[in-house]
Amino acid sequence: MSHPVEHAKSAQRRWGGKWEDYIHLEEWFDETKSWVGHSDHRMFRHHSEGIFEAEKIFGVSFVNSAGKTIYTRYVGEQHVKEDCNGYIPSAKEWVKAVSGNEHPLWRIKTLKIED
Repeated sequence: MSHPVEHAKSAQRRWGGKWEDYIHLEEWFDETKSWVGHSDHRMFRHHSEGIFEAEKIFGVSFVNSAGKTIYTRYVGEQHVKEDCNGYIPSAKEWVKAVSGNEHPLWRIKTLKIED
């Protein structure tokens, strides 16, 4: 996936409600693209620590438009998995991969331009 709206629509398919219920989280994960204009922007939030940071910022849960309680952590996990080939790396793994120019399977997908 490449756009926050596509992530939000994926969350909508999984948990119901409207895609707009999820866009605030999806945009937060991808906002770092304004810092780094390529897929390595994901090293700043697309990891286990980033998921827990989102939970601190947005709360443990929220209620979607269908009245269902949604856990912020689960939305974050789905977002990261969609962008990292089904894997949730740690921040340390990102730093190691980027600094060493390593391309583990979870990062290979992030190098593809999907726009």
